[in-house]
Amino acid sequence: MLRIAIAQINVTVGDLPGNQKKILEYLQKAKMLKSDMVVFPELALTGYPPEDLLHKEHFVRDNLKVLKKIAFQVKDIIMVVGFVDIDRNKNLYNAAAVIAKGKVRGVYHKHDLPNYGVFDEKRYFAEGNQHPLFLFNDICFGVNICEDIWQDEGIYLSQAQRGASLLINISSSPYDYEKLERRERLLSNRAKESKAYICYANLVGGQDELVFDGGSFVVSPRGRILARAEQFNEDMLVVDLPIDDERKKRRDSKQFIQLPTDGELIGRIVAHKNIMPRMTQDERIFKALILGTRDYVWKNGFKKVVIGLSGGIDSSLVAVIAREAVGCENVIGITMPSPFSSPETRRDAQALAENLGIEFKEIAIKEIYEVYLKSLSSGFAGLPSNVAEENLQARVRGNILMAFSNKFGWLLLTTGNKSEIAVGYCTLYGDMSGGFAVIKDLPKGKVYEISRLANNIIGPVIPESVFDRPPSAELRPNQKDQDSLPPYEVLDKILKMYVEDHRSCAAIVKKFGNLQIVKDVIAMVDRSEYKRRQAPPGIKITPRAFGKDWRLPMTNKYREA
Repeated sequence: MLRIAIAQINVTVGDLPGNQKKILEYLQKAKMLKSDMVVFPELALTGYPPEDLLHKEHFVRDNLKVLKKIAFQVKDIIMVVGFVDIDRNKNLYNAAAVIAKGKVRGVYHKHDLPNYGVFDEKRYFAEGNQHPLFLFNDICFGVNICEDIWQDEGIYLSQAQRGASLLINISSSPYDYEKLERRERLLSNRAKESKAYICYANLVGGQDELVFDGGSFVVSPRGRILARAEQFNEDMLVVDLPIDDERKKRRDSKQFIQLPTDGELIGRIVAHKNIMPRMTQDERIFKALILGTRDYVWKNGFKKVVIGLSGGIDSSLVAVIAREAVGCENVIGITMPSPFSSPETRRDAQALAENLGIEFKEIAIKEIYEVYLKSLSSGFAGLPSNVAEENLQARVRGNILMAFSNKFGWLLLTTGNKSEIAVGYCTLYGDMSGGFAVIKDLPKGKVYEISRLANNIIGPVIPESVFDRPPSAELRPNQKDQDSLPPYEVLDKILKMYVEDHRSCAAIVKKFGNLQIVKDVIAMVDRSEYKRRQAPPGIKITPRAFGKDWRLPMTNKYREA
């Protein structure tokens, strides 16, 4: 019997002293729970992903110094922890250290380096070519890292065939709304394939546009999930595993690193085993948005956030998320009515702020807008009013919000959704101004669904009229979004196929039937790339988000025949 603790922690990229402190805190928790082994996520020392910090030799050296300090504190327990290793040829490795009795006893180097989507590991790391197994009180285990277990018939299978009864996979696997089910299904199959227990230790927390959702778990050799940690929260998952020694006859003792022990393993009861229930998909999205916002704000040293409240659904949801992330006392909502703002949206913006208990300011932009028009009148003489005059209002608002951000050091949260950003239905240097785009990867239809869920969870803070009113930018009389765009229920489906699934125009037309609408949407997406490149980072929710997932050329004349 082996008592294993998974320390699902929230670390910060580059905060070596802070990450060291947290690792040692969870080490002590694991020891207090009489654990035989404690496991930490991938690159727990450095945070994930460290990106071009890895080009700084002193950063890599400092990470190794921290590893040595941590190892000195590891007594009467085995630790597995992720760090950055370097060899004599200055090759870097995404690595896992196995520590016992105050020393690093063995190191595993990640073999399969992901280089797709948000991953760019081949830019930094060399592939590992040694895969040691470890023997601890007659229990043989192997360590692998994240992608190593996603590859069919990969290193995990070789480890099991060489005698490992336990496979420990340390991961920093980013969240998207499909990921949990895919992970659990995959590792269940891997456990049955290898006939070994699998301990999956995942990172939790926000890092720029990524959210790591935790949800660490342990799987039996029959593929059954024995225990699951919380999602979107730090957690210590402790499980007693009745590991047998049936594989002894297959083992060659020369292949193993023998770890020192203090006698028999603990393994008395299964008191700490638990299976946290799965949340619904929309609940997970809501939690991811809150965690991603909270960590971006706090980890970057901001104390308060400011939001432009239009009285519409997008800014309402962003305000709710901000309140849940950082507290009502740290959120400021500013409404900026123009000559085209309706009394209803002004009323709803104030009602939302009151319901949330956040600070609320109103700054009318009519006079500023008129000064702009007067100043431009000679240059625009003889020309009809068009989108240029409309967008002046959005840019005035952006300037006001950024002025408050500059004056008080508040982080400006933008409120654009994925549907608008995809087709460029947003104003550069206007409503796109800001430091963090909370719902950047949330399609418009999903904005409504998550807003309704938020009202169900925390109470009816978003006024019902916000759900009922047709979406409008209110930049001209009687304007509606549908004047410029297909209905959102159609637009979102086309965008899903084109942006997330990379489907062709012909395939999308076959699905939806209207060639002109599909061609118009694709053209809007393609020509709006220059805007998206200048947009603030935002939280990844879908399998393919704008940002690292999406690298369309700004100069691009390809069109389907």
